[in-house]
Amino acid sequence: MAARKRQVIFDLDGTLIDSSTSILQSFEAAFTKTGVTPQKPLTQEMIGPPLMPTLRTLSGSNDPGLLETLAAAFKAEYDTHAYQAATVFAGIESFLKRLQQHGLQMYIATNKRILPTTRIMQHLQWAHYFAGVYALDYFTPPAPSKKDMVCNIMALHGLSPEATLFVGDRIEDGLAAEGNGLDFAMVTWGYLDDTQGEMAEHWQCFSTPEALAEYVLAKAD
Repeated sequence: MAARKRQVIFDLDGTLIDSSTSILQSFEAAFTKTGVTPQKPLTQEMIGPPLMPTLRTLSGSNDPGLLETLAAAFKAEYDTHAYQAATVFAGIESFLKRLQQHGLQMYIATNKRILPTTRIMQHLQWAHYFAGVYALDYFTPPAPSKKDMVCNIMALHGLSPEATLFVGDRIEDGLAAEGNGLDFAMVTWGYLDDTQGEMAEHWQCFSTPEALAEYVLAKAD
């Protein structure tokens, strides 16, 4: 008999919340303040990966000084007020309540930095839902990838792969799950593009939080 999935690790952006407005606003402010012209459009495709790799892509530069200047401008915008523009996807609040009522332990694993992540949790008043909230830079040294971050979370809390489910909206999330021996559930209301959709055909995909809740709770019982 398969082990019950009593622990769930969630990606944040594109899975539980929509940060597109706040993140794109902060990228635009960073490039405007520094007088640098982005080499790629500021679209949702830029949301998800860690900040510095994204700035390298957008600026088309590997110059450390320029990247640090852009990062500082982004953080000044995002960390002080833009993060508050993040919205909760429809149905997610009741979804989290339902899982909590069934006694599931829930965790966050995000590429977002830990400072704005903590502020978003406080802004949404979500701390009571999660047994732990983690970002790459939560760890010292920072986790080099989401796969490593998930591994660290599992080690910290003594989670077994058989009893843990990972939920996310990107290929990276699925690979992080597989790399740690976890089952993966992919949501399609986030930042999944057509190419990723084709690559994700072998994963369980869900178009609504209600459908995802039924799947998660079936795995938990």
